[in-house]
Amino acid sequence: MKKLNDRGLAHALMIFLVIAWGFDYVAAKWALELLPPGSLMFFKFALGLIFVWLIKVVLHKKWFVRKKDIPIFIACAIFGQVCYYECEYNAMALMPVALISIVLAFVPAVSIVLERIIYKRKANSKIYAGILICLVGIALVVGADFSIITQGRGTGYLLAIGAVFCWNIYNFITAGLKGYDSLILSLNQLACATLLLLPGVFHSLPPAREFTLPVIFGILWVGLVDSGLGYMIVVYALQKLGPTTNAVYSNFLPVTTAFFGAVLLGEHLTWMQILGGIIVIAAGFLVIWEKGKIDEQAESL
Repeated sequence: MKKLNDRGLAHALMIFLVIAWGFDYVAAKWALELLPPGSLMFFKFALGLIFVWLIKVVLHKKWFVRKKDIPIFIACAIFGQVCYYECEYNAMALMPVALISIVLAFVPAVSIVLERIIYKRKANSKIYAGILICLVGIALVVGADFSIITQGRGTGYLLAIGAVFCWNIYNFITAGLKGYDSLILSLNQLACATLLLLPGVFHSLPPAREFTLPVIFGILWVGLVDSGLGYMIVVYALQKLGPTTNAVYSNFLPVTTAFFGAVLLGEHLTWMQILGGIIVIAAGFLVIWEKGKIDEQAESL
């Protein structure tokens, strides 16, 4: 019963996080109007580190790391924090966010392939069908067609594809770290990412007078909500749901991104996009449900 409650909480937290991450595109764009990607990433992880550290202090948690795990934490920071967002933030300057969302929708597909190669885990036909239907729904949400796709730049696509593989590598590395709770895992990863970015941040900072309210709000959002709270949720969900089920939630991002684009940026939502959102949500839950049944059967053996 406790295991079922933990999985239910993990799903609820990931739903909240997908909504928050949908707004992250807006907040990051505001901040990137002034800051280069490297500086924004530093603030993102430094603020996240402070946020998680304060929670650790309140909960009287002991911060620890096993020496043999230090290279693994560094690898998590490199792939899941630094490289992933370096790819994503630079891609945002080269191609529309909608197209990036389509590329990132391949995260669960790549995850299932990696699970098949690394762990010899099989997925049933419903999972593959669900992923395919998700991609169709995402195409409807963003209104993508061949004329839009040909407008993108090759470098932008390569960066977005790089983000897909970086996130999958991060998921599998993090899922293999045992003996840490989600708070300490997040703290260790954020500390590594902050230290990795620290040497190059100061020479690229603009003057303080150029920091406008939207830029400051964008920095605070991506740092405290997306990074601090977000990585705690991701790590917790990885421990309870596994890397592939966790990755499926990325398919919901185009839905939340389209919503915030309509509310905050004045973008028009068509009935086709609304239909696509319904398809993405329904197909995503089909994949989650089927993958959950396979994982439960494997655990019972």
